[in-house]
Amino acid sequence: MVMALELVNQSHVTEFILLGLTERPELQRAIFIMFLIIYTLNLLGNSFILVIVILDYNLHTPMYFFLSNLSFLDICFSSVTVPKMLQNLLTQQKGISLKACLVQMHFFHFLGSTEVLLLTAMSYDRYVAICRPLHYSAIMNMTMYLSLALSSWFTGFVHSLVHTLFTSQLPFCGPNRVNHFFCDIKPLLELACRDTTFNVSLLSVVTGSLVMISFLLTLLSYALIGLSLLQIHSAAGRMRGFSTCTAHLVVVLLLYGTALFTYLRPVTKESLQVDQIAAISFTVFTPLLNPLIYTLRNKDIKKAIIWIFRLQG
Repeated sequence: MVMALELVNQSHVTEFILLGLTERPELQRAIFIMFLIIYTLNLLGNSFILVIVILDYNLHTPMYFFLSNLSFLDICFSSVTVPKMLQNLLTQQKGISLKACLVQMHFFHFLGSTEVLLLTAMSYDRYVAICRPLHYSAIMNMTMYLSLALSSWFTGFVHSLVHTLFTSQLPFCGPNRVNHFFCDIKPLLELACRDTTFNVSLLSVVTGSLVMISFLLTLLSYALIGLSLLQIHSAAGRMRGFSTCTAHLVVVLLLYGTALFTYLRPVTKESLQVDQIAAISFTVFTPLLNPLIYTLRNKDIKKAIIWIFRLQG
């Protein structure tokens, strides 16, 4: 990472201007209030899950270990882009240094790709729990679930580091106006003074493959879970199971769909405008949905909340 940042000295541009979502002041105030509320709810909701899982010993299981990882990740993921976006909505100074831009890009892709892999690990955990319940303790032992989580974080970090290193080697001679509300790879490639065919191919192949393979494995897990649920004799049990899986799939499709849509399309000025809308989906709304979707009908979480409030009383 240090080597990557040292390479930016070859560029003439030392600061970028983030154009943001809109330049209309009346819309900026409304967007600021809306996103501030969503971001605050995201922090409170995911922090609450973390506290509950840590405090309640009954939740020290693989499922809630993954859920606490997801909550921590969502807090960090949205914090990489949203605070800077909120700041830019309130001020005319929308600059960000080249090094800070690369750091923001690195952590955005690091945490984003880690979330994709973590959702795949969570789907596998649910597959084992529902389809192979008698072997669950043997399969999802501490070594297994720690390995799945650590490999998700490590792979996400390496994936992002590759993009950061190759992007940092590009010369930026101007203009320096980034057509986005944060530093992402595609808008930066538009500003490079050198041919970026290799970088675009790397983005499509590496990021596209990571997201697509994770997506297919996640769908496979939920498809097998669906087949298992069909064998349940109780109609109420089937409906409850399908309702839970459908809610999980909403989050999965929202995240994977926007990621594939964003990073597999060619870079054009028109596509960058659409990418901003997609980015809002997985940086602002998805982190808020996760604590709701994964805990709304969860009896263990509800019991833990009641237990905590009783302790407070």
